Parts: sequence; structure tokens; C-alpha cells
Amino acid sequence: MASRPSVMIAGCGDVGIRLGLQLSRAGWTVYGLRRQAASLPVPILPVRGDLASSAVPRGWPNGNLDYLVYAASASQHDEAGYRSAYVDGLRNALGWLEQRGQRPKRVFFLSSTGVYAQSGGEWIDETSATEPTGYTGQVMLEAEQLALDCGFPVTRVRMAGLYDPARPWMQNQVRSGLRVERDPPQYSNRIHRDDAAALLACLLQTDLAGGDLEDCYLGVDDDPAPLHEVVDWLRERLGVTQWAEQTMTRRAGSKRCSNARARALGWVPQYPSYRNGYASVRPGKG
Repeated sequence: MASRPSVMIAGCGDVGIRLGLQLSRAGWTVYGLRRQAASLPVPILPVRGDLASSAVPRGWPNGNLDYLVYAASASQHDEAGYRSAYVDGLRNALGWLEQRGQRPKRVFFLSSTGVYAQSGGEWIDETSATEPTGYTGQVMLEAEQLALDCGFPVTRVRMAGLYDPARPWMQNQVRSGLRVERDPPQYSNRIHRDDAAALLACLLQTDLAGGDLEDCYLGVDDDPAPLHEVVDWLRERLGVTQWAEQTMTRRAGSKRCSNARARALGWVPQYPSYRNGYASVRPGKG
């Protein structure tokens, strides 16, 4: 009987947990690394460790790991925090593999569509120019290059804005009446956290089965939409009528991201539009 495939999810947060549970149900051995690893749900095997340290965590598994998924997120939202989470942390995780003599079949790096600076509402895909002007995109591109140079097969997954109606950041923005620019329309891209995890699972299962993977995929739903359209829909859903003086701040540009490459693998988003993803939102709920 073939051994169970194994994966280490380094920076096992919300999306990592969802991915780990999916893979566990599919028969994988899943390790999750984070500082507070004891809170990880069974059957994810907890590994307590700090990505800021070059020392191999005590609970790091022996033997070979089939896959590494680097899914860290910045806890400090400035350039130093981004560099610590995405560049230094990735370098340390790759160093742990080297110290243990482990050679995974492939490394997956969770990146961001923030590496794109397009702002005219144009359609983009994995081959589009990456010329970010801010530190967030620039640091992420540096981390991507570090991954590509690691000596293992690497796939970058550039995720759009992750959301889940159970985490009501967007609803709170709408409830406060924040305004959005309407002319020109500011296109926004998003992906439900469940769909992000399912895409990663699809990539891992495809590689395990011997399928061909590209070195980059965009993780987005089917419906890049003007932000004012999303806000108007949520305002009606939530029964919000007032407008505030302040305008909703946006870090990203205005672009429409295509998920055609990911869909070609057979991945289909469960929540193809914000309308599906926020369907549970009601006044006083979510």
C-alpha cells in the first residue's frame, strides 16, 4: 500500500487550516506550523515554531516531506513586517528543509495579486507585467523570486482579496456608510477563503497525480467587479441608507484578474461571485 502523501503548511492560519482539513479528508498526512500550534484542529498535526527563527522547530517531522505550502501572513503591516513574514520567514522555512535534508516534490508559495500595479480596469493574467509601486507588492515579488531560486519545483499562487462573511470587515465598512469612487470604476478582485483552500488542494492533488503545473496561478473568483457595485449590493442587503463623508481606502489598483488558468485544471469556485459569497448576509447578521 502506498504511503500517505505528506505536506507541511508553514504559517497555518485560516486558509491553511481549511486546506489541511481538506487534504486530511483525502488521506494526506498534514503538518501545520504556527506559533500557537496547539490550537490547530485534529487531524492536522501541530508543529510549534516561529518563522522568524533560523533554528529548526523541535516538532519538525523526520523523514521526507512531499510538499511545503508557505502560507504565512504579515502580523505587522509595514515594510519591515512584510519582509519578516514573506522573505525572512520563507528563507528560514527553506533553511529548515536543507538542515533536515528534505527535498519536497514542490513548494507552493501564497502570494498576492498586489504584485500587479495595473489601474485602468484592464484584464490581467499570470503573464501580465508585475511592476508594483508600493512596498507590499515589491516585497512579495522579492519573496516570489526567493521561492523560485530555492532549487525545488515551485508554484506561486497569487491570491486576490480573501474574504468570508463570518469575518465582517467589509460589512462593517458598508454599515459605516463609507463612500467609494464611481467614475472611473475601481475594479476589485476577491476569493472566498473556502475557494482559496480548494484551489490549493486542487494544485497539490494535481501535482501528486503527475499532472503538469505552471509556476504561477491567480486565485480569484469569476466576477471582478467595480467596488461601488459590491458596496451598493451590500448596502441594499444590509438595509444601509446613510452615507459618511469618508471614502473607503484602497491599497490595490483597478484591474480585472482572470482565473482561466486555474479553472483549466478543473477547479471550480464554490462562490463564483461576491453575491454567492455574501448570500448569508442580512441586517443584523454578518
